[in-house]
Amino acid sequence: MKIGPRKPSLKKSVKSRTTGKVKRQVKKSINPTYGKKGMGWINDPKKAAYNKVYNKTSFDAMDGLKNDSSNTDDDVVTCLSCGCIAFIIIILFIIIFLIL
Repeated sequence: MKIGPRKPSLKKSVKSRTTGKVKRQVKKSINPTYGKKGMGWINDPKKAAYNKVYNKTSFDAMDGLKNDSSNTDDDVVTCLSCGCIAFIIIILFIIIFLIL
């Protein structure tokens, strides 16, 4: 079991992006449980348990470099847009002027 950062693979990245929509539609028409949430535990519980542990104990080394909108945290976005950052800057200026 791997613990720590995952090694990025260009070959696997390209393969995952080019797997066709038609291929998934064919699998879904043949197997009604294909693509449904939680079906991995029914179809292959050993692999599902392994994947659950793997995803909890490892992380993507390139995750910090990606700028993906699906990874943004809504709380951070709303906090920055409500004027909190301006408030923090004003407090920092006040502290700096009081010290000097």
